[in-house]
Amino acid sequence: MDWRVFAREMASMARDLLAQDSVETTLGHITHAAVELVSGCDAAGILLLHGKKVESLAPTHDLVVESDRLQEQLGEGPCFDAARTSTGERVFRIGDLTAGRSRWRAYAARAEELGIGSIMGFLLYTEDEDLGALNLYSHRPGAFSEDSETAGWLLASHAAVAFSSARSHAQLEQAIATRHVIGEAMGILMGSHHLTEEQAFGVLRRYSQEKNVKLREVARRVCEHGGLT
Repeated sequence: MDWRVFAREMASMARDLLAQDSVETTLGHITHAAVELVSGCDAAGILLLHGKKVESLAPTHDLVVESDRLQEQLGEGPCFDAARTSTGERVFRIGDLTAGRSRWRAYAARAEELGIGSIMGFLLYTEDEDLGALNLYSHRPGAFSEDSETAGWLLASHAAVAFSSARSHAQLEQAIATRHVIGEAMGILMGSHHLTEEQAFGVLRRYSQEKNVKLREVARRVCEHGGLT
């Protein structure tokens, strides 16, 4: 691997990641960069775990989704384990999938049918949170070398920071939008029922609690219909 070329590509990718306007586009840049920059990589994706439920993000090939779904069904697999912090593993590399049969016997047999020859995975994490796993696939056994693993690890380190930043930005935007909608709904109630700001917010909150509807949704309904219906 030409590490000078790799370093230039990584620098360019880092700038591109910061320029993205959503979590989805950020993750798409990450997985496509993995295919382009990591020797031997034919497909890539990010796996998130919600309990035992798997979510596939930014897959570059159908086999990524199929592999994630298979691991969810079986409750086992290298990518599944990489997204679990309880195992303590942050990087794995399976040079030949048949060598993983002793540990993931059910998954390995089925994954071969999907055309997967070798796999690498990297836990995406920052000091504050674990974000899932970046998983790289090759159709060929023995496709990933130590250099491939190093390149994947460097990419995953950048990806974790970019992913965390993009998600935090999205959460902030959502919070600001929610605050705006609630403020608009309060203004409608204040004007139509001659309420104070505190009283209007109390009406929204009580309705939210009584109907078991999120406050943001209650406010949206008020804005759309001019009141609580």
